[in-house]
Amino acid sequence: MSSSEKSQPAYPITSVDNALRLMLMFKDQRRIRLSDAATALGVSTSTAHRLLAMLQFRGFVRQEENVRTYVPGPAFVDIGLAAVRNMDIRAHARPVLADLAMKLGETVHLAQLEGINVRYLIGAEGEEALRVADRTGQVVPAHTSATGRVLLADLPESILDPILTRLGTQDVDVPALRKELDQIRERGYALNFRADNVVSIATSVRDRNDVTVAAINAVGPADRMAPRDRLRVARQLHAAAAQLEEVLRAAPPD
Repeated sequence: MSSSEKSQPAYPITSVDNALRLMLMFKDQRRIRLSDAATALGVSTSTAHRLLAMLQFRGFVRQEENVRTYVPGPAFVDIGLAAVRNMDIRAHARPVLADLAMKLGETVHLAQLEGINVRYLIGAEGEEALRVADRTGQVVPAHTSATGRVLLADLPESILDPILTRLGTQDVDVPALRKELDQIRERGYALNFRADNVVSIATSVRDRNDVTVAAINAVGPADRMAPRDRLRVARQLHAAAAQLEEVLRAAPPD
């Protein structure tokens, strides 16, 4: 049911309604100008400015530097991830991961972004005698893992920029990281080469609104993740991600 088909509350609060309408505009627009916000709401620019200022204060929007244009803020991502956690994506992903581990013979995981870190939610181990251990429950810096980098690569610039700024204060080579994120977007998956001769490949999972909510990875010894094998593994990861996406879209909304 659309918002126009729903009955209006008996005691509507106009300012709250306008703020919510502003937030909903970001579903279809990456950037909103102050004048466009005022026109869409049918209010003066000063009123629109006050509404945007409050949303900015709460982290729902961020004003681009030196212009009167607004983009989504970090609170949008936080709320989206919280909604995914509440619906327990793990229950939907468990059979998909079990099937993927069996097909690849390698350990696989589902992971989500938590600020500048990534958390491994669940895993499934393959049947190879020599295999990488399940990392379920572990939290690592996002930029150090394939799962983390593929999730960073899918973030809108308005969310990614503050994260990269923060990483820059921790002696991370941000220009090199930006270049790698560009390569991930072009390639469609992320690669990570660990010092212990282990290779990880990861791809993202999107929800019914085409928003990235998690990542799936496969990890194994380098001799089983040679260049000739990586495309095959990436294809299996993409197929598993598509399968999970279908399940998420079919699941009834909370």
